Amino acid sequence: MKTGGAERKYDVVIIGSGLAGLVCGSILSKEGKNVCILEKNEQLGGSLQTFRRDGVKFDTGVHYIGGLDKGQNLYQFFNYLGIMDRLELQRMDPEGFDVVLFKDDKMQYPYGMGYENFIRVLSERFPNDREAIVAYCDELRRICDNFPLYNLRSGEFYSDTNIFKRSIKQFLEELTPNQKLRSVLGGTNLLYAGIGDKTPLYVHALVLNSYIESSWKCTQGSDQISNLIAKSIKAMGGDIFRKKNVTKIHVEDGDAQYVELSDGTQIFAETFISNVNPTRTLEMTDTDKLRKAYRSRIQSLENSISVFVIYATMKPGAWKYQNKNYYYFDENDVWKCADYTEETWPYTYAMFECVPHGQTEYAEAITIMSYMRFEEVKKWGGTFNTTVSENDRGGEYAAFKQAKAEKLLDTVAVKFPDIRNQIQNYYTSSPLSYRDYIGNDDGNMYGVIKDFNDPLKSFISPKTKVPNLLLTGQNVNLHGVLGVTVSAVLTCGMILGKDYLLEKIVSANSSVNL
Repeated sequence: MKTGGAERKYDVVIIGSGLAGLVCGSILSKEGKNVCILEKNEQLGGSLQTFRRDGVKFDTGVHYIGGLDKGQNLYQFFNYLGIMDRLELQRMDPEGFDVVLFKDDKMQYPYGMGYENFIRVLSERFPNDREAIVAYCDELRRICDNFPLYNLRSGEFYSDTNIFKRSIKQFLEELTPNQKLRSVLGGTNLLYAGIGDKTPLYVHALVLNSYIESSWKCTQGSDQISNLIAKSIKAMGGDIFRKKNVTKIHVEDGDAQYVELSDGTQIFAETFISNVNPTRTLEMTDTDKLRKAYRSRIQSLENSISVFVIYATMKPGAWKYQNKNYYYFDENDVWKCADYTEETWPYTYAMFECVPHGQTEYAEAITIMSYMRFEEVKKWGGTFNTTVSENDRGGEYAAFKQAKAEKLLDTVAVKFPDIRNQIQNYYTSSPLSYRDYIGNDDGNMYGVIKDFNDPLKSFISPKTKVPNLLLTGQNVNLHGVLGVTVSAVLTCGMILGKDYLLEKIVSANSSVNL
């Protein structure tokens, strides 16, 4: 670090403290690297950030997690990081951790936990379609088995490259003529912002497989993950600096030399890892090593949609805790949610309960989210509002959010008629909140859209043409807690050797997998 005086050089500087950045910091610290993480906000963790209202902690982006049963993939990654046995978790309802709802259908459609349970529970709703449900589960597991790193296996190649060239919508249409079953199986697509004519089947499979295997709530908030990893990095001698905004990555003689902060501070390192959006990374890096064609391709990629969110605290004893999530649709077509108009919004929503504390059987709070395009809030796009840099967006913006919240609550009341009487207070966020706190220019939830029509276009390698500048995060691999963890392993494998790193992770879990 250089502030006009002595200079300190790190082995690795990581830009951004999202989960992928933190996992990279932990992995490299374990290998004796001197690590520095720079975060522009006050709170670490990206989508793992939380906040409090009325004494209740709300998760902003991670409302439940999959794959944390002993021996499952995320369990093994977290166990290697040394945080698994310190996470405070609650297993969700095995008879229906996710429930799909439709406006004019009184039936609820739950997802059972574990594949046998999933088949049994859905077959009770669709007794004539059990064979299709079994085939669906078999295909999900087959596809997931094609991804070596997802399964902590070595290997570079996929045994079936056709998995990148199929859409989830096409697959479901070929699977069964039953439109309702197709809609139910695609009914949690808010987990990956599914688009009917674009979303590949493999994205659906990798995301859903993890939750079907096991689903969990963080009882003390999702930020416990980032806090535990950050604590371990510091214990190993790493530095983590908050409220440090990187504005430039300086490249000389073909290599990145240092990053410059908004206050002029220069921080030097041997290797740099960017956990911020690739487009933003390119904007900060002025070098002809990153060719115009590469920059143009990255900048042309379409981002996923954002969301509008209600964070509601509930009256004491009002909302009976169900330990499940709800996904609602106005119609059977679950693939046109992002194509809403002002009249049809909100076509869909997802609702998540906060885990009760103490002996109560009632939820203290719920979170309700529905898709929202950034263009709806673009007129306030010149304002930035975070705890580091507070900025009142004005009365018109407040009125806009209130009108949206009331309309969303009207839709929720279709299935939960007493919802307004059960809410004590509610608070809202828009795509601007996601933009300001997460750092994506348009507040998108899941990074770059994956398109089965052109799978290579959205492929972003952790390597760049600047040899010591690497990328990590949801755009490099896949979004979500598991996706960005795998991304971090992929990035660190470029430094340490992938086979070497995988051996370390597997070895750390050898007693668990016996």
